[in-house]
Amino acid sequence: MRRLVAIAAVTLTGALVTGCAVGPEYTRPPVTTPDQIRGDEAATAAASLADRAWWEIFQDDALKGLIDEALQNGYDVRLAAWRVEEARASAGIVRSGFDPAIQADGGWSRSRQSLGSTLGTAPVNLYDVNLGLTWEIDLWGRIRRLNQAALAEYMATEEARRGVLLSLVSDVATSYFELRQLDLQLDIARRTAGAFKETYDLFDRRLQAGAASALETSSAQASLSSTSASIPDLERQIAAQENRIALLLGRPPESIPRGTLLNDQLLPAEIPAGLPSDLLERRPDLRGAEQRLVAANAEVGVAVADFFPALSLTGAFGGVSRQVSDLFGDGRTWSVGGGFLSPVFQGRRLKNEHRAALARWEEAKVQYERSVTGAFEEVATALVAYQKLAAAEKEQAGAVASFRQAVDLSNSRYVGGLSDYLEVLQAQQQLFPAENALARIRFERLATLVQLYKALGGGWKLSDPAGWRAPELTAASTPAPSGTAAPKSTR
Repeated sequence: MRRLVAIAAVTLTGALVTGCAVGPEYTRPPVTTPDQIRGDEAATAAASLADRAWWEIFQDDALKGLIDEALQNGYDVRLAAWRVEEARASAGIVRSGFDPAIQADGGWSRSRQSLGSTLGTAPVNLYDVNLGLTWEIDLWGRIRRLNQAALAEYMATEEARRGVLLSLVSDVATSYFELRQLDLQLDIARRTAGAFKETYDLFDRRLQAGAASALETSSAQASLSSTSASIPDLERQIAAQENRIALLLGRPPESIPRGTLLNDQLLPAEIPAGLPSDLLERRPDLRGAEQRLVAANAEVGVAVADFFPALSLTGAFGGVSRQVSDLFGDGRTWSVGGGFLSPVFQGRRLKNEHRAALARWEEAKVQYERSVTGAFEEVATALVAYQKLAAAEKEQAGAVASFRQAVDLSNSRYVGGLSDYLEVLQAQQQLFPAENALARIRFERLATLVQLYKALGGGWKLSDPAGWRAPELTAASTPAPSGTAAPKSTR
């Protein structure tokens, strides 16, 4: 028995040492990366907006609290965490193929045995206990390739979780800025409605006194009613937006706390995009796409290994006896064996499985290349939008200032008797949509900043997942860390 065990051990060692993993080794496919990202022509440094943590980008304490709560309690984060646990367990299942499988079984049977032609029969009990072992020797690397594929799928799931964290930060920030835009538009509507109410009251008093025309009064009434009608609609949109944010936080629908006003939110004057090649290492979706490509490459190796014979070892040790007390005595049994299982004729099944694995690898390769190109498109589009929206906001702010000046001048002309009040009313009617347009552009600039942070793979240096939570919000002391410089910003 000892000699057989020694021979088996030497055989196993030699097989494992000389075994090879058939199939292609993974190498990252060449992808086209631009020398510079469009919209970032002046940048030459490797520093990127994505190098900074999200709490250094957004300087609104209320927003920071909402993001931190979403990262802790959000449904998407919890779902992503369980997907990672599932992928980790699946990888463990595949890895167990390296180890021998041991099973234990026992049985009992009762039968009647003849005692001779004259003595009749007598009942016989038979007990058996066995410990069996099976082990596939990974000569061709089939199990190793399966393990590589499972590990890559697990890593892709980890990257997907990081993508969920980044998307959640982006969604909460964008939704919050949209809420602050609606708040500003509601304030504009209420102020404008108040001005129109004063105008209508003035015209109505003058009409009753016979000093104003019905046309002036009707025009003032129409402007007042039109503006007042937008107030409940904006309140409806605000409630819906608060409910949307509450869902991201994992809360039931309720009011959302506010912080800095929309016009007071900080915006960096410049957005460093970093080196184009670094984008492949920062964005979790690109890293996940490459891991899926690694898994597809390993599955090709599995398909190749299936063409070769499989070597397996079997063994058993146990006992068979008529009495339970004799099971581990004279009734001991053992066996050791091994064998090759080689495919001979499979009706081209193995060949087609190999072709299918190659096709899946090519699909994953195209998806990866498409994801890389799409990432550069997202960054370039957002960079250009950020620059153009800054120019648009500057022009729109000038238009709003001119309309406000026109309202003041028309009021002065009316008081001096140089014009009627319809001129004032017309100036007020032009100011209202101009202020709303300025609020929308401001929101779009903030939303584009969020999109840029996401497109550049923001937070890639943060540990996962606890490192995504703002330290000043999770620490026992509330003061922010010293030495943190405020971002350069514009208003």
